[in-house]
Amino acid sequence: MPHTPLLSPTTMLNYNHPAIQNLVTERDWRNQTDKEKILGIYNYVRDEIIFGYNISDNIAASSVLADNYGQCNTKGTLFMALLRAVGVECRIHGFYIDKTLQKGAMKGFYYALSPREILHSWVEINYNGEWLNLEGFILDKAYLGALQNKFKACEGAFCGYGVATADFKNPTIEWNENSTYIQNEGIIQDLGIYDTPDELFSAHRQKGGRFKQFCFRYMVRHLMNWNVNEIRKRMQK
Repeated sequence: MPHTPLLSPTTMLNYNHPAIQNLVTERDWRNQTDKEKILGIYNYVRDEIIFGYNISDNIAASSVLADNYGQCNTKGTLFMALLRAVGVECRIHGFYIDKTLQKGAMKGFYYALSPREILHSWVEINYNGEWLNLEGFILDKAYLGALQNKFKACEGAFCGYGVATADFKNPTIEWNENSTYIQNEGIIQDLGIYDTPDELFSAHRQKGGRFKQFCFRYMVRHLMNWNVNEIRKRMQK
């Protein structure tokens, strides 16, 4: 495969890693049409890599795969690595989102301590010569379904628990040659388009000092993951 800028591997998009190559082979994604490749990878990252919070944004795709969970930035890295592994050009678009989007997943003191603006991204793919925005893979359907069940009375817009959408009951999360969204209503600043997550996360980092970053890495994210998993479990009962 030619290593054009939008197909090349990087430190984070390490699609030559054996675990990623094995996954691509097992799913037979290389031998499918572009639409089948994108849909298969999209649904895999959305639902089989569950929503959760990794140790940091700038981990490699193989680490996200090993964790088997991720959030917007880390699931996006894995998504991009898988797309590039099968020859689909992609890039990343960075933003800051308002922290109210995380309320519910974050609670109490650690919500109060979190920075007002949170680094966010979505993946853009070159499909039939058109750039499509793909963000709807962030929340697995089991978790989103549990939220919809928890807030049955909600009509229209919803913000919280990792969601920021204008249509909570019918968010645009299914890919059929279209753009998809689940957190876009929380965007407050556009950081621009980058060829790779390596470049985006080198130029922009999560706000907050070292103490807050330390607390997130070793305590807060574990509390958030526990809370998210408890919500998801309710859907499975």
